[in-house]
Amino acid sequence: MSEDKKIKPANNFQEHLADLDQRGLLVTIDQPINKDTEMQPLVRWQFVGGLPEEQRKAFLFTNVVDSKGKRYDMPVSIGAFASSADIYAIGMGQQVDNIGKAWMQAIKNPIPPVYVSQAPCQDVVIQGDDLKKDGGGLALLPVPISTPGFDAAPYLTATLCISKDPDSGVQNMGTYRAALKATDRLVVRMVARVGGAGGWVHWLKYRERKELMPMAIVIGSSPIVFFTGPQKLAVDLDEIAVAGALAGEPIRMVKCLSVDLQVPADSEIVIEGLIDPSTLEPEAPFGESNGYVALEAFNMPMQVTAITHRKKAVFTAIISQVTPSESSVVKRVAYEPIFLSHLRDEMSIKCVKRVVMHEPLSNLRPVIFLQFERGANKTEVWRGLHGASTLRPECGKIVVAVSEDIDPQSTDAVFWSMAYRMTPMTDVQLVPYRRGVQGSQYGPKKEESTLLIDATQKHDLAPLALPAKPYMLRAKDLWDELGLPPLVMKQPWHGYTLGDWNDTWEKFAQRAVAGDWEANGLETLLRCREDLSPETPTSTVEKF
Repeated sequence: MSEDKKIKPANNFQEHLADLDQRGLLVTIDQPINKDTEMQPLVRWQFVGGLPEEQRKAFLFTNVVDSKGKRYDMPVSIGAFASSADIYAIGMGQQVDNIGKAWMQAIKNPIPPVYVSQAPCQDVVIQGDDLKKDGGGLALLPVPISTPGFDAAPYLTATLCISKDPDSGVQNMGTYRAALKATDRLVVRMVARVGGAGGWVHWLKYRERKELMPMAIVIGSSPIVFFTGPQKLAVDLDEIAVAGALAGEPIRMVKCLSVDLQVPADSEIVIEGLIDPSTLEPEAPFGESNGYVALEAFNMPMQVTAITHRKKAVFTAIISQVTPSESSVVKRVAYEPIFLSHLRDEMSIKCVKRVVMHEPLSNLRPVIFLQFERGANKTEVWRGLHGASTLRPECGKIVVAVSEDIDPQSTDAVFWSMAYRMTPMTDVQLVPYRRGVQGSQYGPKKEESTLLIDATQKHDLAPLALPAKPYMLRAKDLWDELGLPPLVMKQPWHGYTLGDWNDTWEKFAQRAVAGDWEANGLETLLRCREDLSPETPTSTVEKF
């Protein structure tokens, strides 16, 4: 997003939809769409159909039906938070390249929320018997099935699950999936492991106290509020205060009607309830962001005590499962600059230039590529590899370092660098005893290890064997003049030198393109030798 298009972040989700629509980034579908079989697959195609990221859009479905023919009054939006980095940036009110800095400043300078007594998210209240009647409660909400053919239920996905530490009283927000089980019951999956979800830490405390755990699930908050959920902030840091810093003003909060929690007042929908920590209920299958279907496991059932929403609310969901997806973009645009800042500013590794978290299929966190300045000190490269692999326990199972001529977003270029600039005996380290990354539960072992690879350029190399840049640019102009199919220029698209190149060879090359190649032959004739074996490099026996 360019400077002239910078806008103030939206205060609520529907304002955000209007911002996207104004910029041509919202597709509105008015024909009937089945939320159980058609909705998520339709939006999925923009992620798996070969569209460049900048062409992805948010979708708004205004005529929602289900497989039983039921029609819903409430529209559904998918892809409105982070179908692309540009959409994410609009929600942040930032330029894409300033997102990381904005996050770091907000975390360091939180703005506490303000509390109000009335709120749009409580315009409509559903409680008591209305939660239990046939077609009531949760069944009133047009909750899509995310992975038709595999998911066991409609799932809440674009969630902010709010819970409170019973000791400190500090609230925590996390993005956890929740499966619909009945009109007044759902099952929440919070990451139950060391370093896992803040909500799970709270659940453990309520279980020890033998008390019911209040929870509020927010659907459709402003983007700056929603973005704090996947950010994995410290469990004792109130994410709403960080969101306030991102907004530049306090976030309005209101007390829930049936549980002792505060929720963003300008949200679309709030589902209030109580979790009994003494009981677990089978949940899933559900298509997960690691690219596998999460199989059935026991998780936390929540008894719904109230549903509140705006008068004309919009339900929202995200595209997750196999990446690239909306959930991976949410993480990528924030995680990459945070990792780069950690390496540069916290660890003082000044020679690191970029951090790229591999997105297609692998979902960012397991595979990270680091780009270093050419000639970077070996010690600094290895400090960077270790630093990237240990910043977050779920990130950096495989970390590869490359030099600045390698585009870390091109796996082909990374593999080329690994093939010709890495010696496994000296440039690879295996580090034991890391926590399993997401998806490791599907394998036979719980323990994981880390693979670190230094594939940087360690000495002078011959030039890359493509025509030099001026000739490729001239050929590109000719291509366009001839009306040939549009080109997508991916690095490397021209040759360049890598240190092992001298003035004589440069002279030979310039003569060749000028048609004076015979002059080169006259010079090499004078350099003939009878005392050498074939393929002896001239650089080893001659001085240039």
